[in-house]
Amino acid sequence: MTEANGTNAQTMASAARELFLLGQKTVEARAVLAALKKELSDTNNRLVDAQQIEQLVEANQQLVLAILLAQSDAEKPQRSQEEQRLFLEMREANAQLVIAALSAQNLQASAEHMLAQQRNLLTLVAHELRNPLTPISMIAGRLVRVPSEELPRMQALIESQVQHMTRLVDDLLDVSRASTGKLRLDCRIVDMVQIIHEAIDVCRPVMNTRHLHFTAELPMCALSVNGDPVRLTQILGNLLGNAAKYTPAQGHVTLSVTTRDNVLEMSICDDGIGISAQALPFIFEPFVQDVHAVGFNGAGLGIGLTVVRELVEAHGGRVIGRSDGDGKGSTFIVTLPLAV
Repeated sequence: MTEANGTNAQTMASAARELFLLGQKTVEARAVLAALKKELSDTNNRLVDAQQIEQLVEANQQLVLAILLAQSDAEKPQRSQEEQRLFLEMREANAQLVIAALSAQNLQASAEHMLAQQRNLLTLVAHELRNPLTPISMIAGRLVRVPSEELPRMQALIESQVQHMTRLVDDLLDVSRASTGKLRLDCRIVDMVQIIHEAIDVCRPVMNTRHLHFTAELPMCALSVNGDPVRLTQILGNLLGNAAKYTPAQGHVTLSVTTRDNVLEMSICDDGIGISAQALPFIFEPFVQDVHAVGFNGAGLGIGLTVVRELVEAHGGRVIGRSDGDGKGSTFIVTLPLAV
């Protein structure tokens, strides 16, 4: 009996620790949301400035009428040099005003697009952060009176939801750091073969759950790269995780690694839902998601590939995505310089 009580106490302590970590991550998420709200406020201010377009257009119409009258008068033989100078000045002012009005219209369209994008983003982030809180809240309410045999399962559920929120917040922070030039790497000479095996181990449970056929084609020799091992694992983990996420059950995922001219090339190929021709040029942009991918096997923010691009480029490499269209799978190729 004493041993069982001790086990329950340890389990509840572990669950409490996970809730505490969740609280810390929630604070970080709120900071990110606050930054997004500030950007939304700035966009609103730009829209207010763009409302001056109507005033410019009205002034332009009045000036056009004046120019037409001046042109009519200019046809008279008695036109003086002063009238000619005034006519030329008015025509130049009209041209400048038309250019300013067109530029203001472009600014207004851009500001309205940014405003809509920011609103959608805030809604999406709030939805994604709220989803893991629902099961955690339910478990927290039942934790005191839950049977002891249910505690391990409850703990595992809390841990998985905390990990999901942690990845979400970490990706948001990485995108923010990259956009402000604050992304930092802890680089040293590492063996990419070991990094690849670690990333595979992280993603293999998901692939097994979805009954995917995974194949890895790796060289037998060591592959030395000057990089941050944590970030390199994150790059491969995101790409393999995406392949598993967007490939239907019983599908195939292949990771192949080759070298040439002191360059390491890693290719992740799947036969999943693919990428549409409309979305393919923008898949590495933040908060961009293909229409047919939204809601497939879970939602997301559309920032995983943005993080991959920023991390790869920070290592002096390059990443590209290829797909023949909907339902035809996708391939992502990462190239990194080998350490000489």
